[in-house]
Amino acid sequence: MKTRIFLGALLFLGLLWNIASGQTRTGDEIVGTWTMETGESKIRVYKQNGAFFGKMVWSKDMYEADGKTSRKDINNANVNLRDRFLKDLTILEHFRFDKDEWSDGRIYDIKSGKTYSCTIKLKNPDVMLVRGYIGISLLGKTVSFNRVK
Repeated sequence: MKTRIFLGALLFLGLLWNIASGQTRTGDEIVGTWTMETGESKIRVYKQNGAFFGKMVWSKDMYEADGKTSRKDINNANVNLRDRFLKDLTILEHFRFDKDEWSDGRIYDIKSGKTYSCTIKLKNPDVMLVRGYIGISLLGKTVSFNRVK
């Protein structure tokens, strides 16, 4: 009988611990460097003033033929932004963490020059799912990124 009470108390404490730790998460789990599942690009996610951002650190299309000079953002719909270099370009902006999702952010697609609404979720600690969409999330595309260790 005492064993059952002891095990029940342990299970209850474990449940309380899981609930408490879930409420104190800061969202920092996505901070780090990630590579697109296709290997096309790498981004570095960081936190600034309570929001999360991501910079392009490498892309197969990032450099000119010399392999050293960063290409410019020539596809941007805004003509005034076409002189920006792709290297270190912020492509994920203003994400807020709530429970198990990073939302209210935007993602910039360097190929099309367009910006989309976006959410981020972790499939597991080493796989990040980034969903860009127009209007509602149902009308979008999810891209998987793997954590660089």
